[in-house]
Amino acid sequence: MDTLDHETCYKILVERDTRYADHFFVGVLSTQIFCRPGCPARTPKPENCMFYPSAEAALQAGFRACKRCHPAHASGEASDLVKKLIALVESQPDQRWTKNDLQNLGIDPSTARRQFQRCFGMSFSAYARARRLASAAKTLQKGDPVIQAQLEAGYASASGFREAFTKTFGTAPQNANPDPLLIDWLPTPMGQMLAVADASHLYMLEFTERKNMTQQFSKLRKVQRRAVLPGRTKIHDQIAAELNLYFKGDLESFQTPIATTGTEFQSRTWAQLQAIPIGETRSYAELANMVGDPKAVRAVAGANSKNGLAIVIPCHRVIGSDGSLGGYAGGVSRKADLLAHERNPKTK
Repeated sequence: MDTLDHETCYKILVERDTRYADHFFVGVLSTQIFCRPGCPARTPKPENCMFYPSAEAALQAGFRACKRCHPAHASGEASDLVKKLIALVESQPDQRWTKNDLQNLGIDPSTARRQFQRCFGMSFSAYARARRLASAAKTLQKGDPVIQAQLEAGYASASGFREAFTKTFGTAPQNANPDPLLIDWLPTPMGQMLAVADASHLYMLEFTERKNMTQQFSKLRKVQRRAVLPGRTKIHDQIAAELNLYFKGDLESFQTPIATTGTEFQSRTWAQLQAIPIGETRSYAELANMVGDPKAVRAVAGANSKNGLAIVIPCHRVIGSDGSLGGYAGGVSRKADLLAHERNPKTK
């Protein structure tokens, strides 16, 4: 997932290329089901696809396993045992399956664990737990009491539920914000972007192949103490419209409300980045002066790299003192393209 962007993943999905069956999973927004590449099911529209590096990540986002491909190993075919176990989980999603439960059904727990590990990269118990916790997160987001989410997730122990929930979502259930952050994909002429927002602010906007995306995404979820689920808000619509104007050369500045997640120094750096006019650049040394600390050249470069709002906070407008482009999380070639576009926005 660090090297495959949304467009490439979708192309693999369309071609049903099973060589990538162990590389990523696709979650389909319209059906809330996730599959591996090569699934015989009808190919979803690109805007309905979200790609995950693991089955566990797809499960935690609230998707359930496809009953046609049973997101299994590279062959795309699950064993009869794996199919049976998935059916059990889906028929009783709040059940905490124990070794005794499996043995009473004539299933060897070690075999179940081994086959699930081969298919999903996780044990059967971890699979079932991820499904239960995703359901619990949705219960809390509806404003229901923690005890209800706990019982619906099949936890008799409040401490056990709290520990599992915190490990998965980065916050204790009682501290979880009932208002989730929603993630949606936005196509642009320079590649697919993902946007994370709620009803009032944009929290993240990145090209899908950005380096260290997983770490940045995890940090946002934990700092905000909110689950991140597939969905769209008016903020997604606003930033999509503004990006459309930007790439047409008809936008000077973004008006979409943003919420940043960073230190005081990082926030100051990001504010100064927004002060750089479109079509212009500044060196890292000049940015350090703008921030008020001429010696902080490396620090402002580090703040640049942690900016989670590409284009809106234009870190691509900072270059080396010698005119070199330097680094860019979205790719140096894209940085060059963005700067060229801003210098001549009407050039096709």
